[in-house]
Amino acid sequence: MTDYRFTDLDGASVFITGGGSGIGASLTEGFLAQGARVAFVQRSDASGFAEEMGDKHGNKPLFLQCDITDIPRLKACIGEAAEAHGPITALVNNAANDKRHKALEIDEEFWDWAQDINLKAYFFACQAVAPGMIAAGGGSIINFSSISYMMGNAGYVSYTTANSGINGMTRSLAREWGPDGVRVNALMPGWVLTDKQLEMWATEDDLAAHMSRMCLKEHLKPDDIVAPCLFLASSASRAMTGQALVVDGGVVVTG
Repeated sequence: MTDYRFTDLDGASVFITGGGSGIGASLTEGFLAQGARVAFVQRSDASGFAEEMGDKHGNKPLFLQCDITDIPRLKACIGEAAEAHGPITALVNNAANDKRHKALEIDEEFWDWAQDINLKAYFFACQAVAPGMIAAGGGSIINFSSISYMMGNAGYVSYTTANSGINGMTRSLAREWGPDGVRVNALMPGWVLTDKQLEMWATEDDLAAHMSRMCLKEHLKPDDIVAPCLFLASSASRAMTGQALVVDGGVVVTG
């Protein structure tokens, strides 16, 4: 876990989607270590993780069970988090599903499911927190995307389409809400080797091929994404909005 300190996050009200597993669990712990008051949603039961974090940091996160495709429930959780911790000033849209699929085999039901998880829920979470952020004088929204669409990757076209959409949505919301002090940025991880990735898709050949494209010859771990996210949530990035911050070990080159 990072030793960096972002003092303005101490006591901040933070809401994280998918904050109980994978990258999300590392994000939850990273914000807790800064002293933030964290609420997170997770479809599966993460009450044990919340207890563990409370014991470890003396700062227990608020776990709210939620399928983010259920927009009324997602909005209700955001409201409950704001009531418990004060107006949310940092939203991290992290939850996603990159299930592999072939373009010729998907149907409308699968397509809509993928967009509901990977794009629609992001927008409505942004919409739900914005009034509180505006009333509080500002806030930071971090929308997780991925370099997968920047690489033109095949094998999960509904996911890459949503990732590209997240980038466009981020820029539009940054323009619309910027005058009210709300910053909106995208965070674009490379291939982060979570337990899920290692179990399901990280073959030896694929890992070697990906490594060959990396400038920094070390595969990414969930903790590698924490400090960049904390930076975007904090006032250290106060002049940044509408941007896509790539953290991938040097696979894609932007600018």
